[in-house]
Amino acid sequence: MTHPVDTHVGKRIRQRRWLVGKTQQQLAEHVGIKFQQIQKYETGANRVSASRLWDIAASLEVEISYFFEGLDTEDTPRTSPAVPTDLMGDKEALDLVRSYYAIPENQRRRLFDLARVLSDVA
Repeated sequence: MTHPVDTHVGKRIRQRRWLVGKTQQQLAEHVGIKFQQIQKYETGANRVSASRLWDIAASLEVEISYFFEGLDTEDTPRTSPAVPTDLMGDKEALDLVRSYYAIPENQRRRLFDLARVLSDVA
């Protein structure tokens, strides 16, 4: 049975990888392992060693602490029923975030304002 910390770290690896637009193969090549190992890390089937996590963090351009963020609050109830528990584990949400930041800043601000107005109506 997988340990909850291994599962959480694996989810955070997957989230960050999606966010920066890397494939498992690209991450694996940068770290010097096979992509199947990345799959096992992301599912929590295999534990990530400290040195490997260091390499993954460097490849994904985050601090090591990134992989542990939210760990102590994972079982905290949601404040809004409309927001999924694992928002950053949702590929659609990550694609939306990546697309949002690809929009020029002035247009992005207008889109943000529109989204806030629409969410207040709903």
